Amino acid sequence: MTTPDRPTAAEVMGLSPVIPVVVLDDPEAAVPLARALHAGGVGVVELTLRTPTALESARRIAAEVPEVVLGVGTCVSAADVERSVEAGARFVVSPGSTPAIIRAAQESGVAVLPGVSTVSEALAALELGVRDLKFFPAEQAGGAPFLGALRSPLPQLRFCPTGGISQASAPDYLGLSNVPCVGGSWLTPASVVAEGRFGEVERLAREAVEALGPHRGASAA
Repeated sequence: MTTPDRPTAAEVMGLSPVIPVVVLDDPEAAVPLARALHAGGVGVVELTLRTPTALESARRIAAEVPEVVLGVGTCVSAADVERSVEAGARFVVSPGSTPAIIRAAQESGVAVLPGVSTVSEALAALELGVRDLKFFPAEQAGGAPFLGALRSPLPQLRFCPTGGISQASAPDYLGLSNVPCVGGSWLTPASVVAEGRFGEVERLAREAVEALGPHRGASAA
């Protein structure tokens, strides 16, 4: 059952046309970054487990910026899922899909966006009750044409494509009826975050929402 603290995967994907995929080295940047994204109209973030301090950053966002729906990504094991939920994640994301990862999320009561890049992987996730998926690496795995081809045989599935997507290419995905959002790192450039230019992050977030929002489902047929 969905609650304000535990949104469904479908609800997570409906929060913004783009889910920022963030790599943070310094936990001190976590709170101002999350607040900047929220001020720019993006109320969701995927904080990746790619640095030793990622879980500390997650804890700070969960405690101090609860208005942002926090996801933790790059979960590659059931243990990663459990640690992420303990740190305050309200959804988890994986670059791939295994029964152990999906079941750990289901048992923890949080939404999961498991990564798939083939039809067989998508069907395996569907067998475990998951209909909302991450398509990764999107550009390398067939891009928007691949997802467009899945609409007819697998209309029950929806995807958040991530990997190599920019604001310029995002409309190609968002125009598809099975793509409610994309994942991207262009809202939080590493140099901008490192220099503490959070006003720039806010500007990029606002620009993305204004530019990409109208493209959602624009070519749904």
